[in-house]
Amino acid sequence: MDGPVQLDARLWGKERGVPYPYPVMCHLLDSAAVFGALWDALLSDLQRAELAAALDLDLDDARRVLGFWAGLHDLGKISPPFQAQVPTAFAELRSNTAAYAFASGAERERSFRHEQATHWALTRLLSEAGYPGDFRRMRAAVSHQVAQLLGGHHGCYGTVLAAKEVTHATSYRPGLGGEDWAEQRAVHFAELRRVTGASAVPKRGLPAELAVVLTGLVIIADWLASQTEAILAVMPEPGWRGTPGEVDEHWERARKAAPALVAGSQLGRARFETHCFEDMFPFPPNALQADLAKELPGMVNGAGLLLVTAPTGDGKTEAALYAASVLGRAAGARGMFFALPTMSTADAMYPRVVAFAQDALVGDRALTLLHHMAWLAPGYSPGGPTDGEAESPGELSADRTTATEAGAWLRGRRRGLLAPLGVGTVDQALGAILPLDFNALRLFGLSDKVFVVDEAHAYGPWMHQLLVRLLEWLGAFGAPVVLLSATLSGRTATSLIDAYRRGAGFFEAASVAPCYPGWVFTDASTGVVHAPHVVASGRERVLDVQLRPVSWDAMADAASSVRGGGRREALREALTPVVSEGGTALVCCTTVAEAQQTFRDIRAAFPLLAAREGGLRLLHSRYPAHLRQRITAEAEAAYGKPSSADDTARPRPASVLVATQVVEQSLDLDFDLLVTDLAPLAQLLQRAGRARRHARGDTGRPTWALPEDAPRLVVLEPVDEDGATSAPRTWGSVYDAGLLRRTAHLLRSRAGDGIAVPGDVQELVDTVYAEDFIEHLDDASQRDELQRMDAERHANEAAEIHLATMTAVCGPHDVGGNLHHLSRREAGVTEELLTTRLGADSGRVLCLYEQQDGSLTLDEGGTLGVPEATRSALAAADVRNVMAHVAPVPGRWLRGGEGQPLPRGWDKSPVLRDLVLLRMQPADGGRAAWACQYGGRTIRISDVGLETDD
Repeated sequence: MDGPVQLDARLWGKERGVPYPYPVMCHLLDSAAVFGALWDALLSDLQRAELAAALDLDLDDARRVLGFWAGLHDLGKISPPFQAQVPTAFAELRSNTAAYAFASGAERERSFRHEQATHWALTRLLSEAGYPGDFRRMRAAVSHQVAQLLGGHHGCYGTVLAAKEVTHATSYRPGLGGEDWAEQRAVHFAELRRVTGASAVPKRGLPAELAVVLTGLVIIADWLASQTEAILAVMPEPGWRGTPGEVDEHWERARKAAPALVAGSQLGRARFETHCFEDMFPFPPNALQADLAKELPGMVNGAGLLLVTAPTGDGKTEAALYAASVLGRAAGARGMFFALPTMSTADAMYPRVVAFAQDALVGDRALTLLHHMAWLAPGYSPGGPTDGEAESPGELSADRTTATEAGAWLRGRRRGLLAPLGVGTVDQALGAILPLDFNALRLFGLSDKVFVVDEAHAYGPWMHQLLVRLLEWLGAFGAPVVLLSATLSGRTATSLIDAYRRGAGFFEAASVAPCYPGWVFTDASTGVVHAPHVVASGRERVLDVQLRPVSWDAMADAASSVRGGGRREALREALTPVVSEGGTALVCCTTVAEAQQTFRDIRAAFPLLAAREGGLRLLHSRYPAHLRQRITAEAEAAYGKPSSADDTARPRPASVLVATQVVEQSLDLDFDLLVTDLAPLAQLLQRAGRARRHARGDTGRPTWALPEDAPRLVVLEPVDEDGATSAPRTWGSVYDAGLLRRTAHLLRSRAGDGIAVPGDVQELVDTVYAEDFIEHLDDASQRDELQRMDAERHANEAAEIHLATMTAVCGPHDVGGNLHHLSRREAGVTEELLTTRLGADSGRVLCLYEQQDGSLTLDEGGTLGVPEATRSALAAADVRNVMAHVAPVPGRWLRGGEGQPLPRGWDKSPVLRDLVLLRMQPADGGRAAWACQYGGRTIRISDVGLETDD
């Protein structure tokens, strides 16, 4: 070509949903403009200052330079494989056969995606623009770090390029095209730099945590600018040629439109402006809350980690929300994410956070609920999943005027953590430190929020190690953290606090001795761990723990005779006062199958109890979603917190709930009696928090349950013929055998004395894990056996910790200039890995009921037909209705079988295509239970939920 190369506006960047291809230059300008609006509205003053300081630029230059980078993210679209996706536009581009040459077949190099082309092209262009770096030390080159960062805008950072790859790029990547392609990338680069005013050159690169923040901003800018309505609002007239004047005009249009785009997305900052506890909640603080209100504000100078340890029912949730407001205000955080262990506990927490947000926060308060089935929860958006994804969060209120409602943009796929406020399962946060697509976006979503973790003790070694790594990143971000626990050993507490301090730059180990009940605060700016604050509990009591050694007959037929010394006999004896004199009882079982059989056994033993409405209930995970939601709501209404001080009494008729561990965490339930299978001590103490949880007085409890401050906990201990603790084979690996023996020994040693709550809790939790525990056993054979079990447990824990360390991304201080460390792939690392490790059943089934005429329906009564798509995919309302009837089951149930074929159009929906459809037929000639053959097993569904024979 003769003379300077002119920008070619025929190179397109967007074409779907617009009347004619949208020039790539326009999209680059749009993204840069939106980035500027995000810089102004989304980032805190501290974040802006940190980014500018890291680059050694002033604030104005930093804004311009980073906006320029954001615009460059799609420069790689100027490449043959991308442009060839619109054949007509590509043909016009190449109408002169001498123009836009490339190696044969390069236009079909579809594995070379445009974001990779951005990485490859920008490494050289930025270097030529004066960005520091030596291709012989690529990881230290600022030009390469920026190119690698922008190449990660589709969720995955590329590998570090070698010097020879940069020098001879087209030889290694023919998809970059020839000289004309390179010249156009250079022209677009120069024009974007001119318009944005980004002439300044950074002297240094970004540390890993700030690179992640910038990645998040670039992705959001791209997504907002890529919306069809946003493009149509600024789209130039046909014939736009991209002259300097036209580029300037488009830049002005984009800059004017950008703030409204950001505001409309509901991205922004919630502000923690309420100071007093009494202004946040409609009740005065208890001792724990009052101590925090008095002491914490004086300690906090910015970010930090607060650990609160207190019994269940001692107001930890309100304490956490108050502390979040103190920490959030001091650190200038833009919101909060409240993480819980299960979907049901997240659903239960959501309205409490809604109320807190409405009373205690101002500014942008959009709130999302995040778990894999959030859009099915009652009261959420009736529109179903956005973009066809089950993980999409639902709206948080049917009232469309509430300030806490999350709009459509935030409900889109992968966007939920970007909302100022969120409630969800902990896996949504832990996905940020697994090498999953867009993990950097999740990290960004948490980087400037108060992160609250409820039930911090509730995770095994694998999950705990992931939480440790996440806390490292949050420490590096300077994000405030609040950890809540009812039972946490000193060793576990130390590992969590040290991880946060390590991320903040303090690498020496701290010595932490958590008090119970109480709290301890760690300052992120100094690394100082303040002295623990011991507080009094308003619910001091002594658990009357009755350990009942029993032979294990939990799965015996309900019609069979009751054997002396067995679990069935012990359960009948424990429940007799409830049945005869009134009151409420919780029977907590280890497995779903045993809960189902226990329910049948109690129904057979106490037919009058079972016959009365609400007399006997069953709650576990293997119900269809709508049934589980209904049962949970009924349980909360029947056994929940009194609605007022005058509403403490209960009806005298007896009521019993049989359940699994689903009632163990975060559900506010209150029973007169708790009967539980043996479990590790921490879990037993957690369950004990459901025994006489709320004050009801003499009129609110049956006489056998008085005094109220001495709740009875009956623990059914499975023993072998020699009387030694022996976990049944049906339990599998639910609990560690050694911890069960240690727990049983401790409970036996406390016989007659009870367990003072909270006074004895911390000591007992630490004792059950103590290394010298064995030394206090008198029987040598018991010592040897427990030593063997302990060695096995330690080996398993070490293996899980090692697996988590290998699976998770590295800590922020170990990235070392190579962002690919955050994207390296590991076989088997998926979203499902997190939910499975949390204990969730890994298969999903939909029961279809065969009616007399051979038709299939979603319900037993035959009133709900199976929907089919009339066009390409099922309507959102139909998807929602189908998913309400889905139930989780163990993955092993679904091996070796083949379900009913998917109805028409279901394969187009990501949430439906992986369902296993079971064709259920009436069992035993009746309509009360249904069954089907799947592989080598029979799967049944009845009033006790889904079950099989294994």
